[in-house]
Amino acid sequence: MWLLDQWAERHISDAQKRGELDHLRGSGEPLVLDDDSHIPTELRAGYRLLKNAGCLPPELELRREAVGLNDLIKGIQKDDPRHAEMSHQLTLIEFKLRQAGMNTDFLHGEYCEKLMQRINEE
Repeated sequence: MWLLDQWAERHISDAQKRGELDHLRGSGEPLVLDDDSHIPTELRAGYRLLKNAGCLPPELELRREAVGLNDLIKGIQKDDPRHAEMSHQLTLIEFKLRQAGMNTDFLHGEYCEKLMQRINEE
């Protein structure tokens, strides 16, 4: 066991002996664990830290940026000079998302249509 692990274990056991961990919120309830099976084991701790700090993985940041850019493009006319630039940026982001293995149907309205079909089927 690493020195840091031993140190942490000692502090946890000391706190348990003093009763500092007896009345914590959620005590006695089952743990709700996130499914991180798709994340490599060596990256799980880092991803969990980022998630708890409110940061998203790069793929999800790109997805959020793509959705925002798509909404902006819908709000401006095609003859606006910004339209071509924003469309180009969106195409690049969509390419990056596809390289990361993410589906980009949500940018073309297909996702919404499929979702509504599925809801109506049920």
